[in-house]
Amino acid sequence: MRLIALLMLVLPAVLATYGIKLMRDAFFGELNMLFFHIVIQFIIGLVLFVGGLYFIGGFILHRDKKRQLNKGGKRNRYSS
Repeated sequence: MRLIALLMLVLPAVLATYGIKLMRDAFFGELNMLFFHIVIQFIIGLVLFVGGLYFIGGFILHRDKKRQLNKGGKRNRYSS
């Protein structure tokens, strides 16, 4: 189960990293062969980055809610 969870986090992280690379390349004017316009490359890079970040953040939030570690609860990691 831990291996599956690790793979579920690695794939969106890789996609988010690729999205950052596409945005950086579009910013510096390097067109990738898959895309026909730099603006399209930047938008797809932004979607990949935000999607990967959203998935990882949602995964962590879901895990914390399941373990009742959210802020304001009895058992939380922020209380002293």
